[in-house]
Amino acid sequence: MLFMVSCIGDEPLNPEADVEEFTIDPQLVTSKTVIDQANSKILIYLKPEAYQNGISPILKLSKGATSSPASGSLIKFDQPVFYTISSESGANQKRYEIEVVEIGTWTFNFETWSANKESGYEFPLDNNIQIWSSGNPGVALSGVPPQADAYPTRSTTDGLNGTKGAQLTTIPGNELSEFLGIKLFPGSFFLGDFNSEQALANPLAATEFGQPYFDTPDKFTGYYTYKPGATFQDQAGNPVSGATDRFSLYAVMFNGPERLNGTNINTSDKIIARAEVPNDVPNTTGFKRFEVPFTFIPGRTAGNNVMVAIVASSSYQGDTYRGAIGSRLVVDSLRIIAK
Repeated sequence: MLFMVSCIGDEPLNPEADVEEFTIDPQLVTSKTVIDQANSKILIYLKPEAYQNGISPILKLSKGATSSPASGSLIKFDQPVFYTISSESGANQKRYEIEVVEIGTWTFNFETWSANKESGYEFPLDNNIQIWSSGNPGVALSGVPPQADAYPTRSTTDGLNGTKGAQLTTIPGNELSEFLGIKLFPGSFFLGDFNSEQALANPLAATEFGQPYFDTPDKFTGYYTYKPGATFQDQAGNPVSGATDRFSLYAVMFNGPERLNGTNINTSDKIIARAEVPNDVPNTTGFKRFEVPFTFIPGRTAGNNVMVAIVASSSYQGDTYRGAIGSRLVVDSLRIIAK
């Protein structure tokens, strides 16, 4: 007689220590919470009374993980707030900083930048908080070197009047991206968040546009300089005869609190108004000032959670990976002026 014995060992304990969801009472917020896993930060958008009285967020963690303070605990903002997450296995801990986002003057000069610790790409800070993002986190997944100048979007000292500015450059793809059919990376830059979970499956959905806005916008102003690359190419990397690259730079007002993304930033019925910088002059000498009024769509009205996005790209068809390698856009002193 044969006896078959199977030994099933205990399932290994989970080593992950992530905050997967951070839920706040919808009545207390002005926009969707952003969990920035790359920088271990959680960005929250609170109404004034919530900031004053504190909140009791509900956390969803990696399987078996625990948090301190615990999920549902009251947190107040009279001092910095951190959550420490311990994995089920006890092998890992992760510390998240809670940042309350408040945008004051809506004037952006891009003088202060920080860098992602692991991937090396840069991003600007506004009052020491990250409210701008770019396509850089997606480019990082292709395995570029962990240094700022390997990415399409970074700081430059060639800003207005010799100060810093935001530089967007269309750069060649690499071996991994070309395997996926991506021949170039445009420089992209926007108010909002990059959702890395969508980066491979749906890149356009990964760019989440907008920040809460509490006025009625009148004008979008600022400065830019642009030089297109030498050869415009299609998605397959083939030169397009007679075509010249152009930049895109625009602002959109829409009803939140959910952000728009690259799939609907031009088509959503949530859009209330738009201000777009003309790009019919493909090459500028020095910085060019612009002042563009918001055009409101008839029949659409603002709700209780209005958001505004500013979006820029060094290649106006970069969302379909069409453009010219070497196209360079620098923006500085961007401003949304309220009525």
